[in-house]
Amino acid sequence: MTLPKVRFAPSPTGHLHVGNLRTALVNFLYAKKAGGHFMLRIDDTDKQRSSLKFEESIRDDLKWLGIKWESEDRQSERLDIYNKALERLIQNGRAYPCYETQEELGLKRKALLMSGKPPVYDRAALRLTEAQKKVYNEQNIKPHYRFLLNDEEVRWTDLIRGESSIHMSSLSDPVLLRADGRVIYTLASVVDDIDHGITTILRGEDHVTNSAAQIQLFEALGAKPPDLGHMALLAGAEGEGLSKRLGSLSIGQLREEGFEPLAIAALLARIGTSDPIEAFSTFDEIIEQFSIEKFSRSTAKFDPVELSLINAKTLQLLTFNELRDRFSFEDVSEIDEEFWEAIKGNILYFSDIKFWWQLCHSEIKPIIEDNELCELAIESMPEGELTAETWNSWVALISEKSGKKGKSLFHPLRLALTGKTQGPEVKNLLKYMGRERVRKRLSGITA
Repeated sequence: MTLPKVRFAPSPTGHLHVGNLRTALVNFLYAKKAGGHFMLRIDDTDKQRSSLKFEESIRDDLKWLGIKWESEDRQSERLDIYNKALERLIQNGRAYPCYETQEELGLKRKALLMSGKPPVYDRAALRLTEAQKKVYNEQNIKPHYRFLLNDEEVRWTDLIRGESSIHMSSLSDPVLLRADGRVIYTLASVVDDIDHGITTILRGEDHVTNSAAQIQLFEALGAKPPDLGHMALLAGAEGEGLSKRLGSLSIGQLREEGFEPLAIAALLARIGTSDPIEAFSTFDEIIEQFSIEKFSRSTAKFDPVELSLINAKTLQLLTFNELRDRFSFEDVSEIDEEFWEAIKGNILYFSDIKFWWQLCHSEIKPIIEDNELCELAIESMPEGELTAETWNSWVALISEKSGKKGKSLFHPLRLALTGKTQGPEVKNLLKYMGRERVRKRLSGITA
């Protein structure tokens, strides 16, 4: 049995966002689950828009998420190979020159739409005589080249969509090479996939029609088309199309906002599948439970709120030892296991850990809601170190003297000691605040 070989082929014209990162992740998981090969291919034929800055950003984001590749290539170094493939297609009668300008093609398209017809290229270039072509060439008008589609129904068994078909009469002959000499993705991608031995292509459903044309292109170049799988595109939480804001969510942004790479991977690996969204403690668990068969044709919903919840659960699965080095890096190296256990149920992001640590050790302005109760708490404060163990007897004494219970007792104490209406149990924070700071805060003093 041939092990799968897949590729992720980003264009270095911008930062990775949740959409194309999902494509990278699904390909990586598919390969790793079967013991296959994951390749990174940089599609940098667009010299004007491509940037080394974006290329490095893509690499950094993939590594940060935990995606590793066994091989890589870049299209800008393979231009001669694409030109040879194009020449082969020309010789076989499957590629032909076209001399229409973009403006002329735009007018043709508009006229067809206004008449209620599909905007399919009319193949006018095929009717040009050699004399007409000579005139264009003498005028130094460079042609673009199109692939001549066979008029047939292209069928394939999609790994996600099942039995799929598209009749090629509904499509324009795709452009392979622009008039300025720039090779188009349609040709470059197929040539690369053939040369690199790609067995499986997993990408968004917006590529379905493109896939049908590429199947014919694979065959025209004497190659067997790879297996194909087309994922539903990401939508918002309610199934709406992603807004510009959500659609542009870069991985760099998510990283800056404090999301864990494991949480992002867990969400993107499960949305659009029959499996529930859940947190994982290791990347290997995500790989082990991945299955392309679980992907559905239903809309894949990306919900930032859900990502936040998964982020919290991911952090809560981590042990103190797994976080120890990160505490040191964040300049909160004094955090101990007891503190981590006390606050981990009240964090959404790693930065929240630092927040609660600083709340205990740095000055805050207390909120005094019940001055009489706070004064009574000071009077009733037990001797020695304040701990979780002394809290119960202390609060019991305050309750007895004040006659207050429940929220009327605990809420004012929480506000005075933390300035927050919610958070970790106050008793577990006492030892980190220290006796003197507790006393000052109950007195309404910033401490």
